[in-house]
Amino acid sequence: MEYTNLGRTGLSVSRLCLGTMNFGPQTDEPDSFAIMDRALEHGINFFDTANVYGWKLGEGVTEQIVGRWFAQGGGRRDKVVLATKVYGKMGEWPNEQGLSARHIIRACEDSLRRLQTDTIDLYQMHHISRTTPWEEIWQAMETLVAQGKVLYVGSSNFAGWHIAQAQAAAGKRNFLGLVSEQCIYNLLTRHVELEVVPAAQHYGLGVIPWSPLHGGLLSGIIRKMADGSAARGTTGRSADALAEHRSTIEAYEKLCADLGHDPADVALAWLLSRPGVTAPIVGPRTMDQLDRNLGALDVHLDEVTLTRLDELFPPVGNGGPGPEAWAW
Repeated sequence: MEYTNLGRTGLSVSRLCLGTMNFGPQTDEPDSFAIMDRALEHGINFFDTANVYGWKLGEGVTEQIVGRWFAQGGGRRDKVVLATKVYGKMGEWPNEQGLSARHIIRACEDSLRRLQTDTIDLYQMHHISRTTPWEEIWQAMETLVAQGKVLYVGSSNFAGWHIAQAQAAAGKRNFLGLVSEQCIYNLLTRHVELEVVPAAQHYGLGVIPWSPLHGGLLSGIIRKMADGSAARGTTGRSADALAEHRSTIEAYEKLCADLGHDPADVALAWLLSRPGVTAPIVGPRTMDQLDRNLGALDVHLDEVTLTRLDELFPPVGNGGPGPEAWAW
């Protein structure tokens, strides 16, 4: 396993992050435990979850599963850089969501209880709050850091200007501020290259891409549909996206076959090659999926291949950051 620092911090994290969103809804508890154990065997030390995962209002199902796994002992908690999130709706009352100081503090306490731990290594804001001032947000986060309940703070689904705004407000308080941004980023979704990634690089935030395989469309979906092994990409939004991009996906899978690599490995390797990216989040439903994801670390994409991927999946506008991407 390869490791890197999370943004400008001294914290070492694996180049792949274990996403836990499937634990509970798609993967039962025993299999979830086995996947987390296997992740540690592979050297993956970076685990990501959220208080809303499990999708049962207020229950934090996935956090509970992770907490019971930690409770088995064996050094599990000490080995893991644990990331979770706050913002989503956790109850029916008005203050049971968002980024008010009240909700941040309460949600943190609840997550700690469910996760059966004293400290959250990376506490991420799951979305920007357009109604809460940064002074209030940072005061709450500073309180949690001072209490030792949170070590680092990250963002998720922020725009570039939100990152700049957050860091300006944190700087006035002599607070470290954000150390990471978790955003959707993959070959089919590259708009974060315009401003989010440049902002993250400027302010020293690690970029943690979610949905690196775009809902399974970059995992060899057409081949899997042909052999009957497709579990995703055949219904809902994924099916619509496949219909829209089918010729591109077909060409992509042919390129991967010519390279002799699994499409999922190529998609992950491409992200690992992108400037500013710390660790793509892999969200396996099964042990086999986790084992296969590790192959991405052995894939080297040469300039010819990277150019071909840009042809298949063009960046937004002229490519690169704004304003050059859309202007001179």
